[in-house]
Amino acid sequence: MKNILITGGAGFIGSHVVRLFVNNYPNYHIFNLDALTYAGNLENLEDIKHKENYTFIKGNIVDSTFINSLFTEYQFDAVIHLAAESHVDRSINEPLAFVKTNVLGTINLLEAFKGTWELDFSDKRFYHISTDEVYGTLGATGLFNETTAYDPNSPYSASKASSDHFVRAYGETYGMPYVISNCSNNYGPNQFPEKLIPLFINNIIHSKPLPVYGDGNYTRDWLYVIDHANAIDLVFHKGKNKETYNIGGFNEWKNIDLVWLLCKKMDLKLERYNGTSKQLITFVKDRLGHDLRYAIDASKIKNELGWQPSVTFEEGLELTIDWYLQNKEWLNHVTSGEYQDYYEKQYT
Repeated sequence: MKNILITGGAGFIGSHVVRLFVNNYPNYHIFNLDALTYAGNLENLEDIKHKENYTFIKGNIVDSTFINSLFTEYQFDAVIHLAAESHVDRSINEPLAFVKTNVLGTINLLEAFKGTWELDFSDKRFYHISTDEVYGTLGATGLFNETTAYDPNSPYSASKASSDHFVRAYGETYGMPYVISNCSNNYGPNQFPEKLIPLFINNIIHSKPLPVYGDGNYTRDWLYVIDHANAIDLVFHKGKNKETYNIGGFNEWKNIDLVWLLCKKMDLKLERYNGTSKQLITFVKDRLGHDLRYAIDASKIKNELGWQPSVTFEEGLELTIDWYLQNKEWLNHVTSGEYQDYYEKQYT
């Protein structure tokens, strides 16, 4: 049995990856390491918490002594590194927190991995999950590919770019076997409602304003989270060492068009008519350093590994809305902060 460490496994993307690996690979023991900050929620993994090949560990990747002790105890064969501060707005207000977690935390993992195997990396792998935001911004045309030069514009994207560089540096300097993937905007079940789609779903439910930055014409590529988890599975098992794979949804949407579509679908679900939700749209002061457009060329992972999205954006959005409407207790817990009591109740 291989011991696989997944960092940030109680978060949005991480919880879907943990579930997939625990259920699909009984010959792996999955260790989920999460600090359970505001976005980490063990309620996301209620269905697998008693599985024999699953162990949750509460801890922070910033604590190098703690990380080294984990590697000494469990001799992890592989790391799937998702733990990160990820919200751009927070990074503008607290850039140092992003440096500590995203840069120093990644280096702590790299050092522990290197020290554990003492440069004998046979059948080992360090998989670093990153973001398309490291590439900066696009104009009206063009796509990010794996050779696009890094040009980060926010403290968040700069911290992720730095962590990407350190992973590559450890690969080149010490021969560490690694893969990196850079993904576009994720959406789907269990996403903390600070990000656009769950925030607006929650606000529409409660008839609160829908704050749209600037003129709403910023464009993003959207990827359904379960499709991303499946892509991570493929990259982990079949990706080539020292390669980068861009993962995108082939779904470019301007923010304002997305919000209009979301309002329309929510009105139908809630049986509200006459454009009720659309009337909640409120244009607010633009975010500092706001990138105009992100768009991913995911042809490499499609051609080399056979991956492509399983749902269109409209289908994925429908599934996402249904999940939030069917899981209002989860939504109420995270918006009230009650979910943060879960660890105390379950583990102490």
